[in-house]
Amino acid sequence: MSPQTVNVAIVGGGLMGREIAAALQRWPALIDHPVRPRLTAVCDVNPAAMTWFDQIDTVTTKVTDYRDLLGDPTIDVLYVAVRHDLHEQIYCDVIRSGKDLLAEKPFGIDPAAAAAIMAAIGEHPESFVRCSSEMPFFPGAQWAADYVRSGALGPIIEARNAFLHSSDQDVRKGINWKRQIATCGEAGVLNDLGMHTWHLPLRLGWAPDRVYGVLQNIVTTRPGPDGTPAPCDTWDNATLHCWSRHDGREFPLTTQTKRIDPGQKNTWAFEAIGIDGGVRFSTKNPKAVEVFGVRDIPGIGREQIWHQLDVGSQSVWPTVTGGIFETGFSDSILQMWAAFLAERAGALGDQFGTVRPEEAALTHEIFRAAMTSQRDGAAVAVRPAVPAP
Repeated sequence: MSPQTVNVAIVGGGLMGREIAAALQRWPALIDHPVRPRLTAVCDVNPAAMTWFDQIDTVTTKVTDYRDLLGDPTIDVLYVAVRHDLHEQIYCDVIRSGKDLLAEKPFGIDPAAAAAIMAAIGEHPESFVRCSSEMPFFPGAQWAADYVRSGALGPIIEARNAFLHSSDQDVRKGINWKRQIATCGEAGVLNDLGMHTWHLPLRLGWAPDRVYGVLQNIVTTRPGPDGTPAPCDTWDNATLHCWSRHDGREFPLTTQTKRIDPGQKNTWAFEAIGIDGGVRFSTKNPKAVEVFGVRDIPGIGREQIWHQLDVGSQSVWPTVTGGIFETGFSDSILQMWAAFLAERAGALGDQFGTVRPEEAALTHEIFRAAMTSQRDGAAVAVRPAVPAP
């Protein structure tokens, strides 16, 4: 059968909007995908931001008000990448229009906004909704997840997931919406980047029972538009020490989400250690996965050893790229969209998918517990999230 054509609109023509547009142009790299997306519309409040999309000949609609897209019968899916304080209104409007949505993290600025979005989904089950998180689509991350699911760890001793970069290390960097509570949200870096550190743990069933949060606001002022120092009131770095469960047994899970980690560019890392085995992966070395075990070493005897394996290029959906080649950030975005549209078409099966709405809503409760813990200096129980519709 010929692939089903799905018309896509992007709301927000910034960095991620352009990345998504570029990924969709690489769609023929996917083998036998049931869907063929076409980017046909772009929306941004700044008309100049949309000129970049002129080079994509399928884009025939450019608007400055997203509501102009909601009544367009030719548009099937909207990808929305806007400020966090705008999520609730726009996401709910998209859902109520009956169109499908790939939303950006954090799925609302706070728990109340996430609950309102979940309510809209419950009222409109015809709208297929997921949340963006591309880092676990690196092949090495998929290998690590498969290793954990295999049971090779045995009883888990501890696990860690981290997303680290140093974009805010320069104290001369100007204030912007991601560095103010009013537009980024009280959770700060957790709202901005926290989904990267929770997508895989939640998909593995590791929702935390309780959280101890260690949060830092390191740079408290940044230059405003006129150079005058302006309050920078969001958390820059967040380490969450959690108790989670695997096969009914408690184990410590640590997540690190940092905008100020000197030496890091954009590093996602996962590690899980058990009695019987262990696995590590970091995008810092995207070809390598490390696996731990006890082996008989000739001439030495039985020893503990970390093995390093080269992963290659293949992730959730097969591609024409040679399996021996490396993968990168743009490839992970392509894989995220391949998973999103395959699941939308009912063709993903049991493969790894994009963030479900109930998982996104749960992260807000985790972040709330972390901020309460930071304030009170004690571990805080995580309340149940809004249930899935």
